[in-house]
Amino acid sequence: MSHSSSPQSQSQSQHQPVVRPEDVLPEGIDSTAINGLTVRKGSVAAFVANALRLDDLTEGTPEHADVVTQMRELAPVLRTIGLLDVFLPRSPAVERILAEAA
Repeated sequence: MSHSSSPQSQSQSQHQPVVRPEDVLPEGIDSTAINGLTVRKGSVAAFVANALRLDDLTEGTPEHADVVTQMRELAPVLRTIGLLDVFLPRSPAVERILAEAA
């Protein structure tokens, strides 16, 4: 797969070290502050698990409401870490939840 980018961005990316999970959250650390927001380890996995579960739930039920509430609470974390700058939701329901939480 080929990626096109400007010579300047190629030059900058060549000088940036690779980021590993332990660079973001060292062993034994469960959260970090990014742009003033506490980001817990597992936030992305929790959001994805809830997004996948959403399709199996009936709208208007307490379970559906709980999942939607949790996803809305996690949405700022996804924005803060830049996940939504590189990935877009496939599900219209997930897209709507993210828009409502903006």
